[in-house]
Amino acid sequence: MIVCLDSGNTRIKWGAHDGQRWLAQGAVAQEESARLAELVARWPQPARVVLANVAGEQAAARIAAALAAWGQPLAAVRAGKYCCGVTNLYDDPERLGVDRWCALIGARHLLGTAAVVVMAGTAATIDTLDADGNFLGGFILPGLRLMQAALAQGTAGLPLAAGQYAPWPRNTDDAIHAGALEALRGAIERAFGRLQAPTKTCLVAGGDAEIIGAGLAVPWRLAHNLPLEGLKEIALHS
Repeated sequence: MIVCLDSGNTRIKWGAHDGQRWLAQGAVAQEESARLAELVARWPQPARVVLANVAGEQAAARIAAALAAWGQPLAAVRAGKYCCGVTNLYDDPERLGVDRWCALIGARHLLGTAAVVVMAGTAATIDTLDADGNFLGGFILPGLRLMQAALAQGTAGLPLAAGQYAPWPRNTDDAIHAGALEALRGAIERAFGRLQAPTKTCLVAGGDAEIIGAGLAVPWRLAHNLPLEGLKEIALHS
């Protein structure tokens, strides 16, 4: 069994895999990382524990402490030039965020075709794979809630919006909420249109995946816990 951990800005997603299928997946908030000790009580010592962490060294240390009773060191994954069918064309491949790297590998495993890979969390990333598995590059944007919070914090008269989507918003809360959604969807659609491939799809993952994907004007699929899929492939084939 392998255990995969995706430590993001807000949550730590985990999954246990037996080499054939996922046995279980779940998530805890970063401030509740001690709850990962429940995995030690639930599962026997795994063959490997792999970690993709973008939340800093302290977060990694807390995760390691919670799982210490397994006696199995965490293997921290880093982005590289090539892995599991994906070639990293970043100017400095090791500077690519490991969550993005794992999501790209997960997408390649799930689809095997050209794809725009979206992770819609605290920050939103929009990355592009060509048909040969080359990571062409991508965008980083504030996520849905960060966009709304920026308007509330950076202006005197705009609220922290709790609106709903409308194609023609007629109140301020709806205008802010719909504006943030349309900005993210528009960036995704532009990246999709730029990708020259006869067969291509958009994979959308992350906490806001469903609300963003629901209004996309391009073919898309929901891909829950996409970085875990990539971590699993790395663990199985490294």
